[in-house]
Amino acid sequence: MPNTGAPLEVIAASLRRERERVGLSLSELAKRAGVAKSTLSQLEGGSGNPSVETLWALGVALGVPFSRLVDPPVARVQVIRAGEGPAIYSERSHYTATLLASCPPGARRDIYQLTVEPGAPRESEPHMPGTVEHIIVSRGRVLAGPQSAPVELGVGDYMSYPGDLPHTCAALEPGTAVVMVMEHV
Repeated sequence: MPNTGAPLEVIAASLRRERERVGLSLSELAKRAGVAKSTLSQLEGGSGNPSVETLWALGVALGVPFSRLVDPPVARVQVIRAGEGPAIYSERSHYTATLLASCPPGARRDIYQLTVEPGAPRESEPHMPGTVEHIIVSRGRVLAGPQSAPVELGVGDYMSYPGDLPHTCAALEPGTAVVMVMEHV
């Protein structure tokens, strides 16, 4: 019977990515999952016919849900342009609060002020799984986001993108400044 489940190349890439993320050798992962090393090697090579039980055991050994092994990662990118978004105005002062992203339960966030100048872009390797980066341009213009589909942003623009995929940030004007919030789950 032909394999009608997730494409083998998605499973192969997911297994390699997650195994490397936790720093396990093929032998160690196979041992922890109770799977033959040759089977794991075939799966990472994009061949074989993995059963649900095998993938489930590998997910448990890697500390990831089954879905992370069979679904390709989906880049969740959100852009809010300056002047857009749900704004709440103060009755007592010239103050407006615009909710850009609420904090999910159990998340941790780090806040950074970035100064960026034109030249070579900052190419970042993927961070821990589940990391999301949020940026707001406070001065200048940038080209930022996933390396596969960066977005040009100007003053006041907001963007969120998966920090657990390769991403980039390049200034398009001198004196560019960006506020970045890195969310870790």
